[in-house]
Amino acid sequence: MTDTSSYIRAADALAQRLYRAGCRHAFGMPGGEVLTLVDALEAAGITFILTKHENAAAFMAEGVYHQTGAPGILVATVGPGALNGVNAVANAHQDRVPLIVLAGAVDADEAQTYTHQVLDQQAVFHPITKASFSLVPGAAHVIADKAVAIATEGRPGPVHIDVPISVADSRVPAQAPPARTDAARTAPAGDDLSRARGWLATSVRPLMVLGLDAMTQEAGDVVTRFAETHGVPVITTYKAKGLIPEDHALALGAAGLSPLADKHLLPLLKTADLILCVGYDPIEMRTGWREAWCPREQRIIDITAEPNHHYMHQSSLNIVADCAASLAAISEGITPQKTWPDQAPQQTRAALQAAFPADDTWGPAAVIDTCRTSLPRDTIATADSGAHRILLSQMWQCYSPRGLIQSSALCTMGCAVPLAMGAKVARPETPVVSFSGDAGFLMVAGELSTAAELGLNTLFVVFVDASLALIELKQRSRQLKNNGVDFARHDFAAIGRAFGGAGTTVHSRAELSAALETALQAESFTVIAAVIERGSYDGRI
Repeated sequence: MTDTSSYIRAADALAQRLYRAGCRHAFGMPGGEVLTLVDALEAAGITFILTKHENAAAFMAEGVYHQTGAPGILVATVGPGALNGVNAVANAHQDRVPLIVLAGAVDADEAQTYTHQVLDQQAVFHPITKASFSLVPGAAHVIADKAVAIATEGRPGPVHIDVPISVADSRVPAQAPPARTDAARTAPAGDDLSRARGWLATSVRPLMVLGLDAMTQEAGDVVTRFAETHGVPVITTYKAKGLIPEDHALALGAAGLSPLADKHLLPLLKTADLILCVGYDPIEMRTGWREAWCPREQRIIDITAEPNHHYMHQSSLNIVADCAASLAAISEGITPQKTWPDQAPQQTRAALQAAFPADDTWGPAAVIDTCRTSLPRDTIATADSGAHRILLSQMWQCYSPRGLIQSSALCTMGCAVPLAMGAKVARPETPVVSFSGDAGFLMVAGELSTAAELGLNTLFVVFVDASLALIELKQRSRQLKNNGVDFARHDFAAIGRAFGGAGTTVHSRAELSAALETALQAESFTVIAAVIERGSYDGRI
């Protein structure tokens, strides 16, 4: 007789490997094809959270990842369920998010004569993931381990696994083969290291551009020490905000989408004699950052997780290695010297502060400033796409990594609300605030019911101007007629109350401050509708 105690379901093998990777939550909407998967996840200790749409579910999973470091999990049933998540999976691919996409699938033999909801899901997910698998019993453990490794190593990203109905229930050995060990962290050596050290030793005008790879590799402490030791001012991408505290004297703030910020930062980059691109991934940047420096005239060191195949810029020395280990190696034995005798970075920092003033009586800048000064220093913020995100990314200071979460590569709307909910699930004791434009908020308003069901006391701030403000601004700048960018004003506070939370509408700093104070003490979520004038972003981003 076969000892059945030494066997488990293939779905259990997958779920147990995800648990060992640190996963404790999965999000999605089940169909009959994924019921075994949901059961296996719960049995492994991974709580399945029912959402109202798979796209939002994936962003909630991402919100958890940013707080725990474990891959997010999206569960989607066959056909429409899987396709509903495509936008957020593509976002995870571009925004370098390790997301495990578990999709139900019809058995291969059944699909030969049964067509209802059957399509080639692997063909759909292949171009927007790092890898796509179809689970098979004999390789269930291996596929599970591969999925975790591929999703988390190098530049992270999503991995899709189709799980056919009968395969999920098939029996596989309970004991998994040895898991793949993590790759060692590497640093430059030999002539490349000598050249980098020589450039640092003689640099008088060094600058650092800090990006997402450094965030993923948790290089913040080493980056800060390196900058302090060698007097290197630091510009970050939006995703890297907080790796060096933004109230640090060497922090020049973030860059990515704001022409107003670029007006001050790009000229400073042109004057640097050494630019250290540390984990800089230009997928976040607007076209103005294409060839933002010249390796023929400047010394450029690029330290990245993957080789430069984007060609958005070129460098004098390309290092594919760990950011922290590389900086430590380059710094070793170098005597620090005084940098920037003309105080140009300090002047740029002052110019940036003047370009984004926080003293407006009312308007989007006043909303952001009031929230930043009223909410605790450790508040986690999320931002939707739109004009408010550009302004927020410049004005919202982050004092630790992942203090502001957004879609900064794909720049998809509707992400802020579910990102904030996921962050709150992972960090229930930490204040979490979501910033949305009114159009983006309407895309995902139904997930407020999920927030109520989970008992989340997340804050949802909505900028209400009844317009696609960023697109309307671009439309006017091209002297085109106003078409397709305006919509009706809605009672967002009432929407919050209707879904079981609190809701209030504010028109001033005083009203907003009072609403925030009340919301921080509330047991339920709160929707704060901040009514602003149309055109409020003109000249501000």
